Amino acid sequence: MKRVIIAPAKYVQGEGVLSFLGEYVKVLGQRPVAIASPSVMEKVENTVVESLCQYPQGIRLERFNRECCRSEIERLQAICQAAGADVLIGIGGGKAIDTAKAVAYYCRIPVVVVPTIASTDAPTSAVSVIYTEEGIFSEYLFFPRNPDLVLVDTRIIAKAPERLQVAGMGDALATFFEARACYRAGRTTNAGGVTSQSAYALAELCYQTLLADGLKARLAVADHTVSAAVENIVEANTFLSGVGFESGGLAAAHAIHNGLTCLDVCRARYHGEKVAFGTLAQLLLENAALDEIREVMFFCQSVGLPVTLGELGVSDVSEASLMPVAEAACAKGETIHNMPFPVSVEAVLSAMLSADRLGRLYSEQGGRVKALRMAACLL
Repeated sequence: MKRVIIAPAKYVQGEGVLSFLGEYVKVLGQRPVAIASPSVMEKVENTVVESLCQYPQGIRLERFNRECCRSEIERLQAICQAAGADVLIGIGGGKAIDTAKAVAYYCRIPVVVVPTIASTDAPTSAVSVIYTEEGIFSEYLFFPRNPDLVLVDTRIIAKAPERLQVAGMGDALATFFEARACYRAGRTTNAGGVTSQSAYALAELCYQTLLADGLKARLAVADHTVSAAVENIVEANTFLSGVGFESGGLAAAHAIHNGLTCLDVCRARYHGEKVAFGTLAQLLLENAALDEIREVMFFCQSVGLPVTLGELGVSDVSEASLMPVAEAACAKGETIHNMPFPVSVEAVLSAMLSADRLGRLYSEQGGRVKALRMAACLL
């Protein structure tokens, strides 16, 4: 079996690197178009325009309409083609970035990715997650190559809401456990080969970085500051997780996330928040060691990731209400079938219910410990 590793052509991270955007873009094209949501463009427009001021015709800025769906991709594709764009810059969160990658692919031009949040590993990957206009998962769109440039300005990312950084940790959390499942099963990854030792090592480093720096980074971004821990977590959320999942493989955690998008109440929750619960469910599905499950559970609680379905907005935790989620997670072609054993709908349903029950148990115990400590302080 062949081993394949794929990654972006160039990855640049650090405070203030957005001001160097023009320097990096000029080697890719001369007629740039940038897409971003209005709120994102308001924050970065001056820096982007100033950085690209050497272009005689300037840069064309286009509004992203917030959903990575077929109609939005086609709309922006027509705009880029009419403008004669020869390089596309996607600025913003996961959906804006995924849309930019898809538009650039159909226009056959280079793509530059500028994430303004570290909530997903979309920036480095050669795949876009396509949704319906209503926000329901539709399909994966795979590309022949990864982005030409990923530019990550940690000064901008640190100004984003704390919850977004935490959601990125939830997405990154699945990387090692899904890569491990694919490695054990010898499954073909998104990169087109089995999990290599290098990809597995990056996935494992991603997990260890989360454990070491996750809480410290959360505390720093709460004050909108950039620390060494923040730099490490941004790299884990973006690069380690991106290369790790793509060349290491996806398994049950992301499939369960996709199933959860069937529930209206879950659509307001971030991708990484749902993936975090999917990771816990995967560990129950594979009957992982309790110590490992406990470590993941405690990490989630320390940074503020959901460990119960209730924390995802699901009030009806019953077999009947969760059966459609389990069925969607086990659909033909879903990544859950990369697990190193046959997976049934019933097993996934049981894993989700068990993960929820275990999450509630640990949450209740944590609440009792906090109450005892508070009472001791008052004595």
